[in-house]
Amino acid sequence: FTAIRTLSLKLIIFLCMAGQVSASDPIITNRSDFENLVIEKKLKRFLISLSVTSDGKIMGSAAGRNVTGDWDWLDGFFCRTILWGKRELKYNCQQVTFDGKRLRFISDRGKGQSASFALR
Repeated sequence: FTAIRTLSLKLIIFLCMAGQVSASDPIITNRSDFENLVIEKKLKRFLISLSVTSDGKIMGSAAGRNVTGDWDWLDGFFCRTILWGKRELKYNCQQVTFDGKRLRFISDRGKGQSASFALR
C-alpha cells in the first residue's frame, strides 16, 4: 500500500513537473491547429497515455488509473478539467507549444508548470 501511495504521489508531481520552454517552440494559438496535431493520436509520456477528442473529451490512463476530462479552446489556450481515478485536477487553461515532435502544455496560461507529450 505504501509503495502504491508513493507511486501516486510521484505521478502527481510528475504530471505537474516544471519544465523550461524554449523560445523557439512555436505556440499553438488556435483550436484547429491543435486538433490537427492531436485528434486520432495518443499523447504519451512515462506511465501516461491520453486521447483528446474533437467533441471536447479527454480519456486515457495514468499509472494504472483511468483519466477522464473535458476540454475547450478559449482565447488561445487549452482549458481542461481532469479526473485521475477519484482525484480531480482542477480547471486550468494552458498554453500549448509544439517543437515538431512533442506537445508541451504550460499551466496557468503559460506562466506555470509544464508537461511534454510525444504524439503517437
